[in-house]
Amino acid sequence: MDVDTRLLRYFAVVAEEGNLTRAAQRLFVSQPALTKQVKQLENLLGVRLFTRSRAGMALTEPGRTLAERVPALLTDWDRVLRDTKGAASRAARVLRVGFLASAANEATPEIIAAFARRRPGWRVEMRQATWSNPSAGLSDSDVDAALLRLPFPGQENWHVEVLLTEPRWVALPSAHPLAARDRIEFRELWDEPFVAAAPETGWWRDYWLATDEREGTRPRIGAVTDTPDDWLSAIANGYGIALAPESAARFYARPGVTYRPVDGVTPTQVGVAWADDTNPVVRDFVKCCLGCGASGALHAEGHQA
Repeated sequence: MDVDTRLLRYFAVVAEEGNLTRAAQRLFVSQPALTKQVKQLENLLGVRLFTRSRAGMALTEPGRTLAERVPALLTDWDRVLRDTKGAASRAARVLRVGFLASAANEATPEIIAAFARRRPGWRVEMRQATWSNPSAGLSDSDVDAALLRLPFPGQENWHVEVLLTEPRWVALPSAHPLAARDRIEFRELWDEPFVAAAPETGWWRDYWLATDEREGTRPRIGAVTDTPDDWLSAIANGYGIALAPESAARFYARPGVTYRPVDGVTPTQVGVAWADDTNPVVRDFVKCCLGCGASGALHAEGHQA
């Protein structure tokens, strides 16, 4: 019998949290989807793993046995997967770097040039991810390192260095009445429809809706998108507004969309994240990222990496 490792990962987090809601938030999936995956694993194994009640998800005796052994199994598999894909990259002398939208900015060419000087003959392959993949491939070992928006789900599982902090602004349809203002209070936007990531993205979506900074006011969703182009189109077409990094005004300028500073919402950060801290090639790339930051290319307020 073959069991998808994703089912085991979901099981392990539910077992650790003892609560479907918290587990779904950690796993970056919707609660109904997580419930379905747990049930699928139980059907495959032919045993009941949890006792469900209003108090949460309690492990059965077979569930406790599985929960004791799954973490080590997954750790070993992750290492095998990372080592196998890493070996392929080393053979091709390619460093795979994931990124989300404008998390790779003006400093990226400087970083790549510095890396090329450190590692002659190596090439950096930049791989853009959708917003439904906020680790930009790290979680699937598809990349060796990533330039990401912080925080991101599972951040505690990776090595992370913060590269810069920048304000969150708002992107509005250019015809919106507030687009004529120089600055906008976030409170004035609470009742506006927002363009958001998919519900399955959990607290990543909540962060870019600033759910925790609305004093209990629930966001209105005008459209759901997963890529920068769709996001821009939804805003330009008047389906909603969206919080965005200040640098989006540079990277995603387009007719029909206006960016304005927002007061009353916390800033965002950009960081470099990686899994294997023993890989000297990855360490060299991280040093190049930090070196550019030290020279002021990344750490300046209002700039993004």
